[in-house]
Amino acid sequence: MRFRFKKKKLEDLYSAEKGAHKYPAEVIEAFFEAMSVIAAAHDERDLYALKGFHFEKLSGGRKGEHSLRLNKQFRLIVTFEKDSEGKLVLVIDIEDYH
Repeated sequence: MRFRFKKKKLEDLYSAEKGAHKYPAEVIEAFFEAMSVIAAAHDERDLYALKGFHFEKLSGGRKGEHSLRLNKQFRLIVTFEKDSEGKLVLVIDIEDYH
């Protein structure tokens, strides 16, 4: 799937590993693995199929957003958008869930 980043800091992390020191090394490694999985996925069903990421819909005030588990503490928050080329993933943030 195509993707884009909501925040410049995530785009910089992805393209140049800028700001990687702000997160544990295992989170950075999992972030790049998750981005590879997103890029290779045809649609969100492929993300649900990978049980290790615990891809799930969020509820309440976060309705419409989804999370992928990077480790026990951090999640990658995404949502889906459509444009003239079809569906894409909007990567919102890496969040500390504890």
